[in-house]
Amino acid sequence: MRTRTSKGTVRPSAAKSKGSGWERFRTFLATGGPGANSYVVLLGLDTFDSRQLLRSVEQGLPYRVFERLVANTSLPSDAALVLVNIPRRTLTRRKREGRFHQDESDRLVRASRVFARALSLFEGNRDAAKHWLSAPQKAVGGEVPLALARTEVGALEVERLIGRLEHGVFT
Repeated sequence: MRTRTSKGTVRPSAAKSKGSGWERFRTFLATGGPGANSYVVLLGLDTFDSRQLLRSVEQGLPYRVFERLVANTSLPSDAALVLVNIPRRTLTRRKREGRFHQDESDRLVRASRVFARALSLFEGNRDAAKHWLSAPQKAVGGEVPLALARTEVGALEVERLIGRLEHGVFT
């Protein structure tokens, strides 16, 4: 059960399971979801409004979003750290502080967006998306999409490749 707040965000009921972000995103794929920012459920967020998401990123996302990203993508923690481009020592400090900085929060949101695009490509199959993102891809010069997506330019290239694949363009 979900409830809609006055700001238009959707909050899960307390009965939702800890790993529900991936299942919710799969449901969004099937039903059309709440909009363009539906990928944030992979971070355990319910802020689908772009302005509110921007404010949340500017304030710094809570540490738990990293844990939710790892759980919902089933990426090993080390692979997730590469994707979000955060050193392990920094992650340890953020865990102690309870919140990420703005630039780190932005990278976490980007990571969830890229993973969600791969999930969409593979019709919600998390293992197929994870495998594809972790393997060298000829269409991007033999690079591994997870490593490319560490920067915004690289993430956009990965997303463009996914868009081409969705339209049957394999080169």
